[in-house]
Order: sequence, then C-alpha cells, then structure tokens
Amino acid sequence: MSGLFVCCGFAATAEPVVIAALGDSLTQGYGLVQKDGFVPQLQRWLHAQGADVTLINAGVSGDTTAGGAARVEWTLTPDVDGMIVALGGNDLLRGIDPAVSRANLEKILSVAEASDVSVLLVGMQAPGNYGVAYKQSFDGMYPALAQKYNVLYASSFFDGLEAEGDPNTVAQYMQPDGIHPNAAGVARIVEALGPSVLDLVDRTTKQE
Repeated sequence: MSGLFVCCGFAATAEPVVIAALGDSLTQGYGLVQKDGFVPQLQRWLHAQGADVTLINAGVSGDTTAGGAARVEWTLTPDVDGMIVALGGNDLLRGIDPAVSRANLEKILSVAEASDVSVLLVGMQAPGNYGVAYKQSFDGMYPALAQKYNVLYASSFFDGLEAEGDPNTVAQYMQPDGIHPNAAGVARIVEALGPSVLDLVDRTTKQE
C-alpha cells in the first residue's frame, strides 16, 4: 500500500486500517445508546490518539464462542485488516465445557491466520463457583491460544473496571443488571484496552 508514513509511534497508511470487533453484547453495546457503546467509544479514543482506524461492530448480543466461530468467515471480508476477539462470557453463563469453548476460539484464530488478519484476543475469567478445574481450564485457554497462534493478548475485557478493586466502586460503572457496563464503565474499559488495540493497529500496518 502506498503512502506509508509514521505518526504517533505507529505506522499509519493513506487508507484507514479496518478492524472488526467480534464479540457479544459487551461489544455490541447492550443497553446503551449507540454513541456510548464499546465500538463507538473505542473509535473516538483511537482517533484521539491519531490512529486512522475504522472499526466494524461485529458484536452480537447473546453470542457464544460457537456463534463467533460460525460467522467469523463472513465477518472477515477482504477489506478487514485486523480483528478483536472478545467472546466467552455467554459460554460461562451457560456452563459450557471449556474444551468446547477452546475449540471454537481455535477455529476463529485459524480462520484469521489463513486470512492473514492480525488478532487481539481478549481474555475472560470464570467465577470461582464453577470449581477450580473449570476455572483453570477456562481462564488458561486465552493466553495459551494467544501464544499458539502468535496473536496479541489482553487479559480481561474488564481490566479497566477491575483495577478499581472495591466491588462497591465497580458497581457505579455497571448497568442495573450487574453484567453490562454503563457509558462511564465503557469509557474506563476503552482506556485500559485501547493501548492493546493500538498494538493491533501497529501489527496490522507492518504486515502490509
């Protein structure tokens, strides 16, 4: 691609980098007006950092890793350069075997690899009530797969909220259902996850 130049510490191109955000309701922006959702807020954050990026909201409310695996091929159209994968929360809610979730994530990552699409894999942590073995298998599959497929890895979608520590403090950043972040919560999530997305942009442009 012509017109390559360097700006703000990462490579940028004459055409914007296109990144698809493959996820569930957290990505889709459940319960929020459109401008306050994860993808629009991340888009604005990236632009504020000087990144010429176009984000595609490929979040489907209620989606599992199986749903993501089923639609990844048609999500990765020829114009998509990179992909954020943030799936697994609904697998937890349904108590799906981590081995099944892992196989689905493997399919997603293998399709991205075959399509020469850079990936940022966002982890998720299981609650303790599923048992130690379940939690270890579920939590551990994300970093293991990131290493196996040599993709970027962020430990948790909720890092920006979990940094608060105090559950009572975190509650003010959540919607009444206690599952989905409100607009202020999304802003904190974007601030924490944004640098990893910039790394994805950087990796994407270096592959062109």
